[in-house]
Amino acid sequence: MTSPAQKLRAMIAAKKHFIAADTYSVLTARIIEKVGFTAGYMGGHACSAFHYGVPDNGIFSQVEMIEQAGRIAAAVDIPIIADADTLGETVADAFHFARRYARAGVAGIHVEDEVNPKHSKFQNGLCAIADMQFRIEAAVRGRGADAMVIIARCDEMYGPPIGGGGGSFEEAVARGKAYAEAGADVMVYPGTSPAQNAELIAALPIPVCVLGPVVPGTAFALHTGWGWMGAAELHLERATELMETGKVTMTSMFPRKGEFIEQDFYDNLIAEWAGKTGRQVR
Repeated sequence: MTSPAQKLRAMIAAKKHFIAADTYSVLTARIIEKVGFTAGYMGGHACSAFHYGVPDNGIFSQVEMIEQAGRIAAAVDIPIIADADTLGETVADAFHFARRYARAGVAGIHVEDEVNPKHSKFQNGLCAIADMQFRIEAAVRGRGADAMVIIARCDEMYGPPIGGGGGSFEEAVARGKAYAEAGADVMVYPGTSPAQNAELIAALPIPVCVLGPVVPGTAFALHTGWGWMGAAELHLERATELMETGKVTMTSMFPRKGEFIEQDFYDNLIAEWAGKTGRQVR
């Protein structure tokens, strides 16, 4: 039986661009799978905001992320890629958490090089190249026999006010080569332009993917934001309408709900049990 990691590796090796679509729950993962996406992406910001109501600046722990990722990965057949932030603070953390992601059935993770607390007001910068290499090497050792895909995220081009990068393209290339040498399977660079991505693809020995909209020539896109933000925005609109008017304007009650929660399967299972044991059904 092909594992999720093996499926993802085969997709990357095929060199046919794909989109890992936004998912932050089992229901949304089943939706993107049913629509036809061949992979899902579980962003850290999506999960920290939607499930815990906190920002993505390092306070959302790997334990919480792994628990959610495991639920999603177990519920669908498409491979799931998870945002593993910095994968902890030490190489021991990186090994331990990579092993837990792999055992949870996650197909791939991306590991970033910004110093915690990341994406915050703290002027942090990126960790030393050697430290990131050790982190990647530890993740490679911990990922298991199915070889979960390790995506190294370099934030050098992702600068203030959100990121900690310095904006040096030469540094971004140097880091990419070093991360590939340490065992990363794919690189991702938030904040780069399509032209810069083309240069990175030419310069690096491993594939380059993107975080956000599709960029031609890249291996795949980790496409997040539209799902969880859209759901939150819709909830806010309907809650406000209900509070202000006493009603909610809706065209339907999501008639395909049963399809995504396996309603028929469980109804039939219960009916079968009831029938075989002489209990009444309705």
